[in-house]
Parts: sequence; structure tokens; C-alpha cells
Amino acid sequence: MLCLGVTTSAGYARIIGAGGHEMGEEEGASRRPIASRSSSWAIGLSAWLARSGATPNGISLLSVVFAGIGAALIAFTTHPIAMVCAAISVQLRLVCNLLDGMVAIEGGKKTKSGPLYNEFPDRVADSLFLVAAGYACGFGWLGWLTALLAALTAYIRVFGGSVGLPQDFSGVMAKQRRMAVLTAGLLAQSVETLISGSHWSLILACAVITAGSLVTCITRTITLARSLERL
Repeated sequence: MLCLGVTTSAGYARIIGAGGHEMGEEEGASRRPIASRSSSWAIGLSAWLARSGATPNGISLLSVVFAGIGAALIAFTTHPIAMVCAAISVQLRLVCNLLDGMVAIEGGKKTKSGPLYNEFPDRVADSLFLVAAGYACGFGWLGWLTALLAALTAYIRVFGGSVGLPQDFSGVMAKQRRMAVLTAGLLAQSVETLISGSHWSLILACAVITAGSLVTCITRTITLARSLERL
């Protein structure tokens, strides 16, 4: 997405997105930076969805459908093909997360309830994938802990936005990295299942996401506290 910063005569910062759509400073600050947003396929697909009548809220809910399918594949079968399909489901969930915002902002279909649909389906999708991974590797408690810490990283980010600060998307285990680790774990598990009946790939993936999410919670909280002191 091409974005140009512009300052009006009143000193109000504006951000001009692809297609000439204008975003206010607050709107731009609450948007997760995603490199693929400027890719030709994402721009073309989001434009087509906007023209076809798709809504950003509907796309957000579709991400939960993909998460539910992926979670079922992870939790109820250990077949290598199922693990690969689950990994694809993770990526399709992320595509939905990318396109819902693009249809809303660049497509001009932003709604007042958009922030609700932007956050709640994400938390559900994260939990479905991570809890399922925990049970699949034999450590249900680890899956719940991973999901809890993942949700906490988002809570800290949104809390910062609620008190007037730019939302902090930083950290070693932000959403894209959590899903990247899970995808790698699922693909590795598909190979491991062919070799043995162990689940070390999923165990390692859950452990890495848990540790990384904990570190992210700590660093975001420290940044938030320092930013609040400077207000």
C-alpha cells in the first residue's frame, strides 16, 4: 500500500493510502504494519472483494471459520496431510486478517463496529489454533497457557490505544510471528509423524510461542508504562 504523509493547514496529520483514501493519524496508528499489504495480489484481491460486495466484518468472521477447520485437523487427527492442511488454514486465517482491513480502509467499507470485528475474531482464532496444538501434543495446559499469553499481548496493545497512545505492535512474538512458528511446527509435525509417533515439533512450537509471548508482554508493558509517564 502506498502511503503518503500530508499535513493540512491546520496542522492535522493525514495519511493517504492506496487509491487516494485518506486515513487520519489515529486510524493509521492503530493499524498493524504488514509488508504484504502493498503487494499487487493483496491490492487486487481486496479491490475485487470490495467491488463484489464482501464486507470487512464478514471477512473477519471467515478467519474464525478457517481457524475452526485448522483446529479440528490439529486436535482430532495426526495424519501428515491433515497437518499440512492445518498449516494452510493458519495462512488463510492471516490472509483474512490482511484483507478485512484493506477492504475496510482502502475499499471504503469501514463500519462503526469494525474495531470489534477486528479484535474479537482474532482472539478466538488464536485460541482455537493454540489450544488445539496443546492437546494434540499431549499438553493441554500448555495450549491454554499459550493462548492466554497470546491474548494478553493483544490486551496490552489495545489498552495502550484506549488511553490515547499509538497501538504497540512490536515484540518478538506478535501475531504474524506466532502464526509463522505454528505453521512451521505443523509442517515439521507432518514429517515427524511419518517417522515416529512423537509430537516434539508441536511441543517445541507451543513452547517457543509461549516464551516469546511472555517476553512480548513484558516488553510491551515496559514501553506502555514509559509512554504513559511521558504524557
